[in-house]
Amino acid sequence: MRLLRYRGKDGAVRAGVAREDGKIHPLPVRGGDDALAYIASGGAIRPGAETVGMDEVTLLAPLERPPRIFGIGLNYREHAVESKMAVQSVPTVFMKLASSITGPETDVLLPPEATEPDYEAELAVVIGEGGYRIAVSDWKRHVFGYTIVNDVSARGVQLATSQWTLGKSFKTFTPMGPWIVTRDEVGDPHELEIKLTLSGEVMQHANTRELIFRVPELIAYISGIVELEPGDVISTGTPPGVGLGRTPKRWLKDGEEMVIEIEKIGTLRNRTRKIA
Repeated sequence: MRLLRYRGKDGAVRAGVAREDGKIHPLPVRGGDDALAYIASGGAIRPGAETVGMDEVTLLAPLERPPRIFGIGLNYREHAVESKMAVQSVPTVFMKLASSITGPETDVLLPPEATEPDYEAELAVVIGEGGYRIAVSDWKRHVFGYTIVNDVSARGVQLATSQWTLGKSFKTFTPMGPWIVTRDEVGDPHELEIKLTLSGEVMQHANTRELIFRVPELIAYISGIVELEPGDVISTGTPPGVGLGRTPKRWLKDGEEMVIEIEKIGTLRNRTRKIA
């Protein structure tokens, strides 16, 4: 099953689920983020009888305001090497602000303050059942599903200090989507091909089996410090091939198309747009 948010032809924003028939089954409107409410209910909220075709809507980010977005840095060994940073003995965790979320087929804005902008293709985990000090062996019970995140980063801001949050939280710097695929449909999240192309050129291509800290370890580590909540997003890190690690460095330019594909999840497509 896929959980998604969309704007209909009437301009109204709804949440819905898509099953085998490929149609969207809208969820009841309760106000706020209805997709988040569905996750928090454990799937107890049922869609109505009506259906909507995918070609009749504009897809939005599957979550409008998740409680937290936990980013994981340097979680592929070769990416740590290309970034000239040491592989850590524990996960490198930073935050991305929810105000930076944008959906598929939208523009990623590049203001002049966002110096040295870069792309990062990432598999993201969406928490279903929350919990504190979750055991590694219990990880599956706490995963609702998976989505795609492009961890766009202004390297000039990010690396100016030891604190990464602001450099990764410019408006539109967290493209997410196109939907959340439930855990049962993905199976093993550590056997997925992940690829990013920039204006047609392959920049990143790897497999999630190369993750240093895998999903069970990430959930156990983070929940050992803060209680995880339904709808929390853990973006698991990016493989090698980012602009920072290239010679010469390859920063995002105006009018480029970024396309991320992750096996069993889908495709997330965005364009860059410079603004004054």
